[in-house]
Amino acid sequence: MRVDIMSETKMSFKTQRTFELEIEQIVKNYKMSHMQAVLHYCEMNDIDPSSIGRLISKTLKQKIESDARDLNFFPKAGKLPDL
Repeated sequence: MRVDIMSETKMSFKTQRTFELEIEQIVKNYKMSHMQAVLHYCEMNDIDPSSIGRLISKTLKQKIESDARDLNFFPKAGKLPDL
Protein backbone atom coordinates (compact mmCIF):
# COMPACT_ATOMS: atom_id res chain seq x y z
CA MET A 1 0.00 0.00 0.00
CA ARG A 2 2.83 2.40 0.72
CA VAL A 3 4.16 2.11 -2.84
CA ASP A 4 0.78 3.26 -4.18
CA ILE A 5 0.83 6.33 -1.94
CA MET A 6 4.41 7.08 -2.95
CA SER A 7 3.51 6.69 -6.61
CA GLU A 8 0.58 9.07 -6.28
CA THR A 9 2.84 11.59 -4.58
CA LYS A 10 5.43 11.38 -7.36
CA MET A 11 2.78 11.73 -10.05
CA SER A 12 0.87 14.57 -8.40
CA PHE A 13 3.69 16.96 -9.28
CA LYS A 14 3.74 16.00 -12.96
CA THR A 15 1.87 17.69 -15.75
CA GLN A 16 1.14 16.07 -19.09
CA ARG A 17 3.83 18.25 -20.66
CA THR A 18 6.59 17.43 -18.16
CA PHE A 19 5.72 13.73 -18.38
CA GLU A 20 5.82 13.87 -22.18
CA LEU A 21 9.22 15.58 -22.10
CA GLU A 22 10.61 12.91 -19.77
CA ILE A 23 9.27 10.15 -22.02
CA GLU A 24 10.78 11.83 -25.11
CA GLN A 25 14.13 12.01 -23.32
CA ILE A 26 13.96 8.27 -22.53
CA VAL A 27 13.06 7.51 -26.17
CA LYS A 28 16.02 9.54 -27.37
CA ASN A 29 18.56 8.26 -24.83
CA TYR A 30 17.64 4.57 -24.91
CA LYS A 31 16.38 4.33 -28.51
CA MET A 32 13.11 2.64 -27.58
CA SER A 33 9.49 3.09 -28.59
CA HIS A 34 7.25 5.49 -26.72
CA MET A 35 5.28 2.62 -25.15
CA GLN A 36 8.49 0.98 -23.96
CA ALA A 37 9.63 4.33 -22.58
CA VAL A 38 6.39 4.78 -20.61
CA LEU A 39 6.75 1.28 -19.15
CA HIS A 40 10.43 1.92 -18.40
CA TYR A 41 9.53 5.16 -16.62
CA CYS A 42 6.90 3.35 -14.55
CA GLU A 43 9.33 0.60 -13.62
CA MET A 44 12.09 3.03 -12.63
CA ASN A 45 9.70 5.08 -10.47
CA ASP A 46 7.72 2.20 -8.94
CA ILE A 47 4.49 3.38 -10.54
CA ASP A 48 1.65 1.13 -11.67
CA PRO A 49 1.26 1.70 -15.44
CA SER A 50 -2.52 1.66 -15.13
CA SER A 51 -2.39 4.78 -12.95
CA ILE A 52 -0.69 7.12 -15.45
CA GLY A 53 -3.55 7.54 -17.91
CA ARG A 54 -4.11 11.16 -16.90
CA LEU A 55 -0.49 11.98 -17.79
CA ILE A 56 -0.73 10.73 -21.38
CA SER A 57 -1.19 13.77 -23.60
CA LYS A 58 -2.92 13.64 -26.97
CA THR A 59 0.44 14.01 -28.71
CA LEU A 60 2.03 11.20 -26.71
CA LYS A 61 -0.99 8.98 -27.33
CA GLN A 62 -0.64 9.57 -31.09
CA LYS A 63 3.05 8.65 -30.94
CA ILE A 64 2.28 5.45 -29.01
CA GLU A 65 -0.41 4.56 -31.56
CA SER A 66 2.01 5.24 -34.43
CA ASP A 67 4.64 3.00 -32.83
CA ALA A 68 2.00 0.30 -32.33
CA ARG A 69 0.99 0.51 -36.01
CA ASP A 70 4.63 0.23 -37.07
CA LEU A 71 4.88 -2.93 -34.95
CA ASN A 72 1.64 -4.26 -36.50
CA PHE A 73 -0.30 -4.10 -33.21
CA PHE A 74 -3.03 -2.12 -35.01
CA PRO A 75 -4.25 -2.37 -38.59
CA LYS A 76 -2.37 -0.09 -40.95
CA ALA A 77 -4.04 3.28 -41.34
CA GLY A 78 -4.60 4.57 -44.84
CA LYS A 79 -1.80 6.87 -45.92
CA LEU A 80 -1.55 9.19 -48.86
CA PRO A 81 0.98 8.04 -51.46
CA ASP A 82 4.35 9.78 -51.51
CA LEU A 83 4.70 12.08 -54.48
